[in-house]
Amino acid sequence: MPLLVEGRRVRLPRSAVDLVRAHPSLEERARLLRGQSVQQVGPQGLLYVQQRELAVTSPKDGSISILGSDDATTCHIVVLRHTGNGATCLTHCDGTDTKAEVPLIMNSIKSFPDHTQCGRLEVHLVGGFSDDRQLSQKLTHQLLSEFDRQEDDIHLVTLCVTELNDREENENHFPIIYGIAVNIKTAEIYRASFPDRGPEEELRAARALTGGPMISIYDAKTEQLRIGPYSWMPFPHVDFWLQQDDKQILENLSTSPLAEPPHFVEHIRSTLMFLKKNPSPTNTLFPGNKALLYKKNEDGLWEKISSPRS
Repeated sequence: MPLLVEGRRVRLPRSAVDLVRAHPSLEERARLLRGQSVQQVGPQGLLYVQQRELAVTSPKDGSISILGSDDATTCHIVVLRHTGNGATCLTHCDGTDTKAEVPLIMNSIKSFPDHTQCGRLEVHLVGGFSDDRQLSQKLTHQLLSEFDRQEDDIHLVTLCVTELNDREENENHFPIIYGIAVNIKTAEIYRASFPDRGPEEELRAARALTGGPMISIYDAKTEQLRIGPYSWMPFPHVDFWLQQDDKQILENLSTSPLAEPPHFVEHIRSTLMFLKKNPSPTNTLFPGNKALLYKKNEDGLWEKISSPRS
């Protein structure tokens, strides 16, 4: 069944701009989202989702009340929610394998009980801008096409992507919105930034930088964050990259050098250092090839609950 807006089938392919022009409710929602001020979200009750990660939970979760992600330049943040049971999935897509990722997103919601009860599936797409290489445009098209290809009716509620999320300054283009959060209990979606991106921020970033596929990181039944075990090949020429200046790192390791947030180069350098220290993580980071497990404590902060034994 198709992708729907206001109960009507969406005709694809169309640009995001054409789509919102045909559906005033989409245009209004994108305008309101762009106009919000950015809220800084603290770590209590937060599950932060990195690039190529997926997390899903529901209002019954006693540990997690907010899912969020940021630093999306050409990437898109996708929220899929079932209005009946409130099951909510947030993921940070970079266009690596959209065809495989959208079914993963769909199945994550369907894994919850009562997904067949009354209610509907609603999708929200945010991120990207009018970048020179048109990577955002391509990803927007891929996501819309893949959701349209699914068997279930999916209602497109928010579309604030690519040209609709673009601002121009001195002839350079930038995203307006870099990050969003979704409140699991109220379903509110809002502009957000996240000072705390843990746990294991560098380890998770290293997996994405070395080309790991989209994975689910949270088990809503046990309310545990599950990291790994991961494996990767030693990062090619890591010493060479660590010797390069900021300009070289931006130009070669970013999809959109001019639009990256200020901390991008520092983040890449720390991830490269982590990869240099851990060329083969299976034994060093995951003793006994076991996952690292985290759970929220009484203060709403992540706490390690298993030091895997070999």
